[in-house]
Amino acid sequence: MTKLRLDLRRAGPADAPAIRRLTRDVYAKWVAAIGREPRPMAADYDMAVRNHWIDILEEAGEILALIEMIPRPDHLWIQNVAVAAPRQCGGIGTTLLAHAEETARQAGLNQLRLNTNLAFAANLAFYHHLGFSEAGREALPDGGTMVYFVKSVS
Repeated sequence: MTKLRLDLRRAGPADAPAIRRLTRDVYAKWVAAIGREPRPMAADYDMAVRNHWIDILEEAGEILALIEMIPRPDHLWIQNVAVAAPRQCGGIGTTLLAHAEETARQAGLNQLRLNTNLAFAANLAFYHHLGFSEAGREALPDGGTMVYFVKSVS
């Protein structure tokens, strides 16, 4: 597979509405699987663009994908990866996670961590395929199970 080159930029406050729309559109397919809206659909993106690192990919002024990262003392937390439905399965998610690895390296962090719902089978397979290891599971108070993943960054 040819490595996809993306030109990413850091999101700012003016991007929050478009980030919210993209995330709601991307995660809507999971509502039926878990019987509620996934948490990223209700996130406060006005706050997130101020306090997290959100890098976005645009085309003709439209946000096609994003990765939301939170630096922690010993790892880089991946809060959200969202790729517009028409662009999924084309390497953008893989490239965004490779970008997160490089971001972690530059920040002096040696690990990526993230989570996904057990019901999101495609996500589980995707993260395993990219070399993430399952680090634990947690029952959710509103039903379902959260699966935690970790990947070392060298």
